[in-house]
This record gives sequence, structure tokens and C-alpha cells, in this order.
Amino acid sequence: MDQTKLIRFAIIGVVILVIVAIFSNSTFVTIESGQRGVLFKTLGDGLDKEHVYGQGFHFVLPWNNMIIYDVRETITEEKMKVILGEGLGIEMDVSVRFRPFPEKIGYLHDELGPDFKNIVVSNSIRSASREVASKFTPEEVYSTKKDEVRILIEEQIRPILADRYLDLVRVDIRKIILPEAYQNAIEAKLEREQAVQREQQEAERIIIEANAEAQKKLIEAQAIKEFQEIISQGITEKYLKLKGIEATRDIANSPNSKVIVIGSGADQLPIIMGGN
Repeated sequence: MDQTKLIRFAIIGVVILVIVAIFSNSTFVTIESGQRGVLFKTLGDGLDKEHVYGQGFHFVLPWNNMIIYDVRETITEEKMKVILGEGLGIEMDVSVRFRPFPEKIGYLHDELGPDFKNIVVSNSIRSASREVASKFTPEEVYSTKKDEVRILIEEQIRPILADRYLDLVRVDIRKIILPEAYQNAIEAKLEREQAVQREQQEAERIIIEANAEAQKKLIEAQAIKEFQEIISQGITEKYLKLKGIEATRDIANSPNSKVIVIGSGADQLPIIMGGN
């Protein structure tokens, strides 16, 4: 074998070894359910923000890097001290449920990185909660307008998160801790209000039942009146006299002994007494 052939085989062998080395060191990446991936191309244009990889098995060249993000709903909680409108300091626990926009994780990674929760979400919760709480009194925050406080915090956080590629699901106020004296006073006031409300409801129930009973009696009286009117129209004096004659005749025809009292008036019937 001449030298030229040896050089040719050597070159081919080196190429084969390089190819084998490349593919043997390549990475096979599996993106799980609830995850998305973006590819960083080391020898290309860097992070490919537009192309998002879905779940499944993917082949990645060894000089590239697949960056995987969880896009499922996440909950983060913040415990903080806030100042109310009256200058009273309270403790508030607020939780936020959110998730990344799956199609925007390339931008999320490029601008914020994996620590986006602490950079955006936590700071947004604290800022919005303090601003909203300063507009309310202790009683409103603790009881009467607690849901309104939650909604206002939610309205402030939503556009901030959306601008940073995060979708806000819901804000919840888990706990509000007032100074003990304030809390006892508010609870006592609420109990008094509830007692008054129960008394009003009981009074309304009694009035409704009384009205219903009065209406029932009115209907009964009206029915009796109508019945009497019908009877009075149908029973005449002649009809009653006829019935009296028939009753007298029946008694007179009975075999029992009897006493007859003649009526004193021209229109009166005799009274027959006797028998059993």
C-alpha cells in the first residue's frame, strides 16, 4: 500500500473519530409534562427566544444548551408588616398564584432568569399590599372590606407580572393579625351587630307570620259572609214555612202520643210535643 493511500485512510479515520466523538457526546433531553424549553446556541445567535420546545424527547448538540422552565401554576407566600390608614401597624400574609406564559419563557429567561419569583413576584406583592392597606381602617381590613383589599392588590399586581411574562391567577389574603386590643374590640362590635341583625330577622319573621294569620282570617270571614249571602238569597220565608208544615205533618202522622200547642199568630205553625 503506497503512502498516498495511507494518508487518505488516516484522514478518513480521523473524520470518523471526530463524528463519533461529536455524536457520542451529544445530549438527549426529555422535557416533562408541565415544562417548556428554550435552546441556547453557543455557535449560533445565542438564546433562541422565539422557538419554544414542548414536552417530549429532544436531541441537542453538545455545544448547545437546552434551558427548561416549569410553566405550571406556582404559589408564593409573603408575610409582611403594613401600615393602615390610621397609622396602625399590622401583620399580613398574602399568597399569589401565578405561572409563566409558556410561549414567552425565552424572554423570561433572557430578562429575568430562573430567580424571577424573587425579582418580580415577591417585590410586587409587598409593594402593592403596603400601598392598598394604607387606604383602609383596621375594621375594614379585618372584616368588612377584606375582599375589596384583596381585589385591589390583585389589580395592581396583574399588569406588573404580565409585563414580565407572568400570568397572575389569583391573590389571597391568608391571615391578618391586628394588635390584640383592636382585634377584641372589632370582634365584640361584630358580635353586637350580628345580634341586632338576628333580632331584626326574628321581628320580621313574627310580622310576616302575623300578617299571614290576619290574611287567613280575613279570607275565612269573607268566605263565611259570601256563604251567608248565598243562603239568604236562596231561602225565602215561604220556603221556610213550607218546611215547617212538612215537619209538623210528619210529627202528626207518627203513632206516638203528643201535645199540640196552637200558634198564636195567623202565620205561626202549631207546636206538637210528645212521643219519645
